[in-house]
Amino acid sequence: MLQSLHMFIPIGPVCEDSTYREKGDNRMFGSCNDKCAVASIKVLDECLRASSGFKGMDDHIESRILDAQSVLDLTRRKNISCAPLSELNDQKISNGCSTSCSNGTRHWSEVIEKHLPLILQHDFPTVRAASVTCFAGMTASVFLSLTDAEQKFIKLSILTAASNDEVPSVRASACRALGVVASFPQIFSSVGVLNEFINAAILNVHSPLVSVRITSSWALANICDSLRYRATDSNMSMYNDDVVTSASLSLLVESSLWLTRDGDKIKSNAVRALGNLSRFVAFTDHSISSNGHGNSCSTPHWLERMVQAFVSSVTTGNVKVQWNVCHALGNLFLNNTLKLRDMPWASSVYTILLLLLRDSMNYKIRINAAVALSVPSSRLDYGDSFPDVVKGLGLILESLNLDHSSVPSNFKYKDTLQKQLALTTLHVLGFASTEDDILKGFLVRKATFLEEWLKSLSSLLTSKDKSNYEVNLEANQSNESDSYQVKKLIYKALRALIEAYEYSDKPSIAVRFEKLLDHFS
Repeated sequence: MLQSLHMFIPIGPVCEDSTYREKGDNRMFGSCNDKCAVASIKVLDECLRASSGFKGMDDHIESRILDAQSVLDLTRRKNISCAPLSELNDQKISNGCSTSCSNGTRHWSEVIEKHLPLILQHDFPTVRAASVTCFAGMTASVFLSLTDAEQKFIKLSILTAASNDEVPSVRASACRALGVVASFPQIFSSVGVLNEFINAAILNVHSPLVSVRITSSWALANICDSLRYRATDSNMSMYNDDVVTSASLSLLVESSLWLTRDGDKIKSNAVRALGNLSRFVAFTDHSISSNGHGNSCSTPHWLERMVQAFVSSVTTGNVKVQWNVCHALGNLFLNNTLKLRDMPWASSVYTILLLLLRDSMNYKIRINAAVALSVPSSRLDYGDSFPDVVKGLGLILESLNLDHSSVPSNFKYKDTLQKQLALTTLHVLGFASTEDDILKGFLVRKATFLEEWLKSLSSLLTSKDKSNYEVNLEANQSNESDSYQVKKLIYKALRALIEAYEYSDKPSIAVRFEKLLDHFS
């Protein structure tokens, strides 16, 4: 297929008699040769994607965001992430490429050698845009299989188009490719490469054209996700190897905050970027620092500004913005330098998540709200909102079975929502104590429902078909481990409820739950 396309792809300068017409500052192709070249490059792009095993970026991002997160220790092992392909690591790639990877590497090497150096410099912007779009279909395994010179050519070509091309459509395509390549492992092996990627993305988020701001903000969010991945998942600290500096963090945070005031398509990317940053930056005295390795940032109130951006976005943004906010809050809660118990905004954020979980018509939003509510790792982290969180989760759980949504797009997410809501409720109930006087009446009134619900969970875990209630975790975790962790959550919740009923002078109810605990054990 590649050989048959060679005759249509330009291999020399543009013919003098080629015609074009002006459209704003864009020179649009007019000759048949130019049109054939663009069509051929698009076919070439599809062939390269197929041979590389490319599956599609947006679907991959969404599926990762929607992955049900388990709670407690499992939540903190599971990554809340969304940039495409960042789960790949060096070991997986070094174990050898598949046939698809091998073919993709061979085809990409051929195209880089014979065609891309010429068509990326073509006179007509539509040809250049189609050419740089090819890079957006590359996979991490193929990229890391190429030679250092070929990798350098790809990065330089993308950065040049994104930073120097005068035509907005070319820069928009380059930013799309920038966001894809930014997701690859080891792409930011040096501070110089990172700064070049950041500068290219930020240059374009200030474009007056929405189309350019959309792709550049998407690229910015993917850069932030790669930094989050490197900071939280790699064996070596990103700060120790000086890959990211406080100045870079400052630029990323300020740009992302500024973009939250843009339209929804850009705002959703800005919120995702802030969520990734809030996962790993060190918050100290309401400021951001570089985690104790010098060059700390002195700008105050960034934490408050981030939270305010989340709150504002969730109340004014569309569906995609809202579930990105829920996801971002889950990342923020996972920040080990943040003491939720001391945050004055925590109660408002919990209330917003509960409202979204209860009232949103979109199940993806409700799933991500439930995930975020499951992240706090202690009773103290919920603060004075703990009784409200318990009550809210109990009422939502009780009403979910009566929710017969007629929206077809929600059907495939209902099971995931039920599982995540159950896990979050178990997690929170496990923190109930005899000191929660406000909860006494509620727990007594809902004793029958809670008993039947816990019985159903126990029966599911003890049945032969355990897959009906398995948590969607990392592929390398066994089903036995998943089931065991859920059992631990149920056991902890039962023990907490028994103590609460005994303290409330309801021995008969406590006995019923003790029998359930004995049966479960």
